[in-house]
Amino acid sequence: MRGNPSSNHRTEPLDHEERLARLRLAHTETVGPIGFRALIARCGSARAALEALPEFARRGGRERPLKIPSRRQADRLLAEATRHGMSLLVLGDSDYPAILAAIEDAPPVLFGKGHGHLLQRPAVAIVGARNASAAGREQARRMAIALGEAGYVIVSGLARGIDAAAHEAACPRGTIGVAAGGLDVPYPRENTALIRRIGEEGLLLSEAVPGTRPTARHFPRRNRIVSGLALGVVVIEAAERSGSLITARLAGEQGREVFAVPGSPLDPRSAGTNRLIKQGAHLAESASDVIAVLADSHPPAAEPEREGPFSIAGPQEPKAAPERVRAAVRALVGFTPVTLDTLVRETGADAAEVAAAVLELEIAGVLERLPGGRVVRKVE
Repeated sequence: MRGNPSSNHRTEPLDHEERLARLRLAHTETVGPIGFRALIARCGSARAALEALPEFARRGGRERPLKIPSRRQADRLLAEATRHGMSLLVLGDSDYPAILAAIEDAPPVLFGKGHGHLLQRPAVAIVGARNASAAGREQARRMAIALGEAGYVIVSGLARGIDAAAHEAACPRGTIGVAAGGLDVPYPRENTALIRRIGEEGLLLSEAVPGTRPTARHFPRRNRIVSGLALGVVVIEAAERSGSLITARLAGEQGREVFAVPGSPLDPRSAGTNRLIKQGAHLAESASDVIAVLADSHPPAAEPEREGPFSIAGPQEPKAAPERVRAAVRALVGFTPVTLDTLVRETGADAAEVAAAVLELEIAGVLERLPGGRVVRKVE
C-alpha cells in the first residue's frame, strides 16, 4: 500500500514478529475483534496471547483443540496478499487509522491496496440504495464532489447505485472503498472497473483474507468499517429494510454524526431516510448541511496506551477466573445478549473475575462478545 499513514495513537511501529502474531491471533477460530483486544491487554502481546490460548480454552471447558493459524500459514497469507499488491494494517500499529481504532470492535487486521495516506484525512461516508433512482445517484455525485472540495475523503461500500456514484465522483479528490470479500474478488462484478480504479487512485480496504467470496454475514461487518472510518454517514435513498440503515445505526452507536437526504413519501426508496430524520438524524439537502455540522467535529481519540504495545482501559484481570464464577457466568448467559455489568451484579463476583471468566468462555467457543459490553451464548 503506497504512502505511510500515521495516527496519534502510536509512535513506534510493531516489529515483524508481533505483526505476524497479531495476524495469527486475529484468525484464530474463536477470537473476535473485542476478544482480540482483551487478549492483548491481558497478555501484553499477541505472541504471549497465542501461547496462553490453549490454557484459556481448557479453563473454559473446550475439549477440541483450537484452530490457530501456524507461523507458516501466516507467512503464506502475507505472501499471497503481497502478490496481489496488498499490504497489512494491524490494530495497534503506527499506520492503523486512529478513528477506526477507537471503535470497540475495530477489525484487528485489514488488507489495503492503494494510497494509504488517505487514512490521514477526515472522511465522510456516503451510502444508500443499490437500486437508486437517477436523482439519487446525481445527489450522491454532487455531495461527493462538494465534500471532496471541502477536504473530506469519501468512504463507501463499493455496491452498485449510491455507493458507486459516490466513489466515481470522489475518485479525483480521494475515496476509500471497503469491500465485504477479498480485495482480489471484485464484487459486484459490474463494478470491477470502478474497483480497479479505486485501487489505483484511491484506497481499497477489507477485513477478509484474499480469495474470500462475500456472503450475507460479511456485509454488516463491512458496514461497521465504513462508518468507523468516517466522522459522519450520509444516507441517500434507503428502503425500510436497507443495509444502509444498518450502517446508520452503527454510526450512531460509534458516536458518528448521521445525515439523511429527504425524499418523496411516495418513493419506497425514501422510507428509510425519512424515518432516520424523524428519529433525529441531521437533514441534509446538500453538502453544506454536512459541512456545517462537521465543522467543529474531531476524530475520536484512540484509547491511550498504558502497558505493552496495545492495551485497553480497565483493571488488570486475574490469571484465571474461579470455577464458581465461570460456572455462574456460563449458566447466566443465554441467547439474548446480557451486559457484563448485569453479570457482575447477578454473580456477586468481582468485575475482573467476571471479565476473566467471559474471556475464557469466549476462547472455548461458548460465548460471543458484542459491542456495548454485551455477551451472548454462541450458536453451535
